[in-house]
Amino acid sequence: MKKALNLLLIVCFISWIPLIHGCKKKPEIPTVTTTAVTAITVSTATSGGNVTADGGEEVTARGVCWGTATNPTVSGPHTTDGTGVGSFTSSLTGLTPNTTYYVRAYATNSVGTAYGNEVTFTSSPIVLATLSTAAVTSVTSTTAVSGGNITADGGGSITARGVCWALTANPTITNDKTSDATGTGSFVSNMTGLQPGTTYHVRAYATNSAGTAYGNDVTFTTTAVSATLTTTAVTGVTINSATTGGNITSDGGAAITARGVCWATTADPTISNDKTSDGAGIGTFTSSITGLQPGTTYHVRAYATNSIGTAYGNDLTFTTLATLPTLTTAAVSAITQTSATSGGNVTANGGAAVTERGICWGTAANPTIAGSHVASGSGNGVFTANLTGLTPGTNYYVRAYATNSAGTAYGNQVTFTTSPVALATLTTTVVTSITSTTAVSGGNITSSGGGTVTARGVCWSTATNPTIGDSFTTDGTGTGNFVSNISGLTAATTYYVRAYATNSAGTAYGNQLSFRTNPEIGSLTDIEGNIYVTVRIGNQWWMAENLKTTKYNNDTSIPNITDNTTWSTLTTPAYCWYNNDISNKATYGALYNYYAANTDNLCPTDWHVPTDAEFETLEMFLGMTSEQAYSWEWRGTDEGAKMKKTTGWDAGGNGTNLSGFSALPGGYRYFLNGEFYLAGTLGYFWTSDEIDSKGIYRLLEGSHNDVYKNSTTRTAGKSIRCVKD
Repeated sequence: MKKALNLLLIVCFISWIPLIHGCKKKPEIPTVTTTAVTAITVSTATSGGNVTADGGEEVTARGVCWGTATNPTVSGPHTTDGTGVGSFTSSLTGLTPNTTYYVRAYATNSVGTAYGNEVTFTSSPIVLATLSTAAVTSVTSTTAVSGGNITADGGGSITARGVCWALTANPTITNDKTSDATGTGSFVSNMTGLQPGTTYHVRAYATNSAGTAYGNDVTFTTTAVSATLTTTAVTGVTINSATTGGNITSDGGAAITARGVCWATTADPTISNDKTSDGAGIGTFTSSITGLQPGTTYHVRAYATNSIGTAYGNDLTFTTLATLPTLTTAAVSAITQTSATSGGNVTANGGAAVTERGICWGTAANPTIAGSHVASGSGNGVFTANLTGLTPGTNYYVRAYATNSAGTAYGNQVTFTTSPVALATLTTTVVTSITSTTAVSGGNITSSGGGTVTARGVCWSTATNPTIGDSFTTDGTGTGNFVSNISGLTAATTYYVRAYATNSAGTAYGNQLSFRTNPEIGSLTDIEGNIYVTVRIGNQWWMAENLKTTKYNNDTSIPNITDNTTWSTLTTPAYCWYNNDISNKATYGALYNYYAANTDNLCPTDWHVPTDAEFETLEMFLGMTSEQAYSWEWRGTDEGAKMKKTTGWDAGGNGTNLSGFSALPGGYRYFLNGEFYLAGTLGYFWTSDEIDSKGIYRLLEGSHNDVYKNSTTRTAGKSIRCVKD
């Protein structure tokens, strides 16, 4: 019985085991909800979730996942924000501005990953930067310093910053501006190219992908400078009066309160000397000068006064009318068959400089300079002169003469008779076969003068009336024709030549002839195959044509800029044809800005853009003094005519081209607006030098025989003549 009862209990226990295990729930994925998105910026946002049930297994990972497509999963961008159930917060980063995103919270246990409800949001767009404009400092007549402070970039990178300025309020980057790096924070901007005495508005700017933002509008006024003016040529000169005036082209930013001319007998007169008062304001005016002394040289300058001070125009000179000089004739001495010596003494110049003095003679009484005469310098005082070409045994009348602006006066008349034995009589043969260094002449001795001709030939010099004290040839003896080969000449130079014949009475000379040697010519080819005529002027080799290459000598192209606005704002090398018409290439070559002229490889190999000093060397070789060459604006006398071609200029503008430089008026391109001007009238040529950030140039003008030197903005378009290294 007891054994049966135990068996029954075992059976009952075994039957309950499945029932016990059937009461435990099967595990599943967690339950989670998604929190609304907040704190949205251009690249971040905040969300999160709430794990409300772990599904019967521990939550080992939780967070949010997101993407630009619906139903994002943890295979894409996601956060990891702890474990377990309950609420959590998640930070979303690396977002793209102005983009719609989809977000779901997630929770992971051993069964798998569950996702909460999907929410959407859009990241913030990039906005304009926030900035302020710095106060303007260091103001001069043409420059000032400002800047700005960018306190917020608007969510995007600052790709450009600086200041912009104009004469009107609220300038933008379409006006003048600086470029001062990138990024936020403070920066300094240097404004240049301003006009004196002018009020400007300035604003800082900052550019990001949203656009350009501006700081507050700040105003400032540049300092004024002295006026700019020129002196009008002097006219209507009498013994005690003259007429001149001036032209005030700029008031320097301050009103002209007084203007007129001032004069003195010394250079550069001021208003502390004699002066006129001729109104106020800019423009041209006329001044009458009175109370002058006869026969006196005066200096005159226009003046203009503003609040800065008094400025002056160029110094001009003029001489009032004078009377004839007073002089005496010296006794005749050293008389030979064909020559004698006399002279004179200029005791008073009549109030004007004696520009020439000498003696004149003839076989009739009262000789004048319309007949035989010889000059012997200038000025007052004693002088000596030699009479030549006289006829043996002949009675001559001699008078000294002196010339000033009033005319020619003569001294007392003296007489003498030449010795009976005469010098030889001869003529000079016309000069032929002229090259740059040689020529052929000769002579014909028609009379030995009663003696034997022991030497003959020709003599030559760059001064008139050459003698055997100058260069000469030796070409036999006796009378008759002879040929002389002249050598050792300098190219492009005027020479005077005379045949000579020597007998016991002395040396006789034939008539004087003049000739000019040819320029020494060469050729040059640039990288594009353009061929140029070259000419030697002194010790320099110059192009005799304007540069026309469109490539540097390393075969790199030079930009061709045709748009006027682009040209006027360039800061890099460029070229153009006049009027953007390539048909002007053959005659005028190309126009280049200073940025191109200042490069090392614009000219053909072994040639370069001339320096200011190299132009001065050319000008002094053509006759300009060093003082003139080193000065500015119009300088010299006829050096410009010697450089200008004899054809190709507007009416009345051609030159003599004695140098072979062969300049043509290629005009220019204006730096302010990119327009073309005055081909046929003006020829501008860059140097490679600059002053005050402006390129130095030379100007030849049809109405001027001298040469103009100045500097200008680098964006101007001008011609270029290369010079050999």
